[in-house]
Amino acid sequence: MLNIVLFGPPGAGKGTQSEKIIDQYKLVHLSTGDLFRKHLGEGTELGKLAQKYMDEGNLVPDEVVIGMVKDKIATTIDPQGFIFDGFPRTVAQAVALEDMLNDFDTSISGMIALDVPDEELKKRLLERGKTSGRVDDQDETKIDNRIQVYKNETLPVAEFYEKQGKYNKIHGVGAIEEIYLAIRRVMDGL
Repeated sequence: MLNIVLFGPPGAGKGTQSEKIIDQYKLVHLSTGDLFRKHLGEGTELGKLAQKYMDEGNLVPDEVVIGMVKDKIATTIDPQGFIFDGFPRTVAQAVALEDMLNDFDTSISGMIALDVPDEELKKRLLERGKTSGRVDDQDETKIDNRIQVYKNETLPVAEFYEKQGKYNKIHGVGAIEEIYLAIRRVMDGL
């Protein structure tokens, strides 16, 4: 199984690139953002709790996220692999993901990290906020907070995978297709 962690700060292009990767490699897309939005749309208690954290630009607590991810993995029939988009966001989640995948006799094949400067992220998120309807994409203070949370709490996940020799950094600014070709070169080597 090919299991990829697609990594980067908010606005780095993970969603755009994950669509291309899924089409090419037939991986199951596992996005915590999508899982949260599903629960929000259904009005579940988990969705309401996730919304509170997301609206503040903060991370949803590990135990909530991990439970949703495990359920998604367990209920997927005969996957060729998964692309983890926006997860893991903490080292504790990365360790929990490793344990979870071991239970399913698989592991992470590699991390692909999209590297984008902060000013470009802010520009992209504000632009996306004009059409996405997402409150956390429309407010510069919340965007700044999300980027800071990423640096403080999420960036250490890259070090976790780097120590395992699974970290692959991709320059995330430029034409979408050029970035995708750089990702494919990495993935084809895994």
